[in-house]
Amino acid sequence: MTDSMNRKPTLALIAGYLALTGALAASAGAQTAAPATRGDADSAATDFDGPTGEQLYMRVCAACHMPDAKGAEGAGFYPALAANPRLGSGAYPAYVILNGRNGMPPLGEMMSDEQVADVVNYVRTHFGNDYQDALAPADVSALR
Repeated sequence: MTDSMNRKPTLALIAGYLALTGALAASAGAQTAAPATRGDADSAATDFDGPTGEQLYMRVCAACHMPDAKGAEGAGFYPALAANPRLGSGAYPAYVILNGRNGMPPLGEMMSDEQVADVVNYVRTHFGNDYQDALAPADVSALR
């Protein structure tokens, strides 16, 4: 194996980490922005406490796991989250997000308990997954 082949997974992880950092920084900026005035026609689109689970997935997770959650192979292996029986327990994906696993970096320091719970709940109820027992922020806190 050549040096350039050894660097590809590392570069992909670094690129993903930088994308995540930028997305979370943008999310934090949106959270601290002045809320729209109630009754404003645009308030529904601009007044929120933070990104939803879907927004977090698309901003952070979809870069590797793909927008359809079917995963990818190439410079690395990114498992499918679609119709994934490992998501049966909300604690498993939360633990992986917090601590990382295999090639996935730990993201716990960059996400609040609520953000982790929101993205886990989104993935567990979409993409052919139908797990209805929601993970609470307190559950995430216990895993830290």
